[in-house]
Amino acid sequence: MPANTTDLPPRYLRTPEAARFLSLSGRTLEKHRTYGTGPAYHKLGGRVVYSIDDLQAWANRGAVTSTSDPRGSVLPAKHHDPVALTRSGGRSR
Repeated sequence: MPANTTDLPPRYLRTPEAARFLSLSGRTLEKHRTYGTGPAYHKLGGRVVYSIDDLQAWANRGAVTSTSDPRGSVLPAKHHDPVALTRSGGRSR
């Protein structure tokens, strides 16, 4: 009988694993972290880790149903004006 998944601890991925999960390069994910445009992450000791739920939530923010839909709120990995981030729903740091 399979274990109940609610009894399992959250699964955390290091940057290379998280990047593969999102089909991004590790460097792109690092840039997102630097600019504050990427998924939420945690620091455990000196390690950066991502929960699968946070990665999935960030990816879902970019979902659109048509090319005519307004752009999703997942921004490119580059510097953005903090005022524009708060208006578009992105995180500002």
